[in-house]
Amino acid sequence: MHPILIRIGPLTIHTYGLLVAAGFLVGLLLAGREAKRQSVASERIMDMGFYILLAAIVGSRLLFVVVSADHYVRHPLDIFKIWEGGLVFYGGLLLAVPVAIWYLRRHRLDTWKVADIFAPSLPIGHAIGRLGCYAAGCCYGREAHGLPWAVTFSDPDCLAKIGVPLHPVQLYESVGEFLNFLILIALRRHQSFKGQLFWTYVLLYSMLRFGVEFFRGDEVRGFILSGISVSQGISIVTALAALVVMKRLSRKPDAIPR
Repeated sequence: MHPILIRIGPLTIHTYGLLVAAGFLVGLLLAGREAKRQSVASERIMDMGFYILLAAIVGSRLLFVVVSADHYVRHPLDIFKIWEGGLVFYGGLLLAVPVAIWYLRRHRLDTWKVADIFAPSLPIGHAIGRLGCYAAGCCYGREAHGLPWAVTFSDPDCLAKIGVPLHPVQLYESVGEFLNFLILIALRRHQSFKGQLFWTYVLLYSMLRFGVEFFRGDEVRGFILSGISVSQGISIVTALAALVVMKRLSRKPDAIPR
């Protein structure tokens, strides 16, 4: 829609980058606020948030580059143009998790308690970030002729197909993540064991992403089987992992702060 927010001479501010940054800051502020409520050092949460951000950017970019290897072999310098879009959420998650575990162990923080503090921040930050994808035209949808809510991109700077009605999959995922955020906020009041919020989010997002992928039109993201994308394959694994871990954690309920 509007990939470039402001362009003044050599200065260019991309809408994608701005909204991704806004999503991160909103999520971090919410996590810091919840940490204070649960008597966890908020400065630790803030520091951890920035480590997670760096890991998430590197991981999400690496996975995108891997599944789009044909392009980046021909244009290696494009690897660094993250302001143009091209971040795969699962790649960020897969690298951010071990970095977070390292930080938690180093500072002797309660792993599942902190994970639950961050849990609602993940979907609300992602929901805002997906609006950046919509603005940039990346992660675009399949053609959707006759669909009342289809979107047609016209800006030549956007990454989507121009002049063709498409499924607004970025908005599908943004709305879904906002609903996930509300579900986690409601679940927090009835939480019965540590880790429940975090793994509930993993399960919810896995289901959301698996469904949204059917409406994606950017073939560059890669497929593991006919009709099953790389992200859908990861979604199946993470959903199963969430179910297994939640079952185990539920057998050892810990006191939950109210």
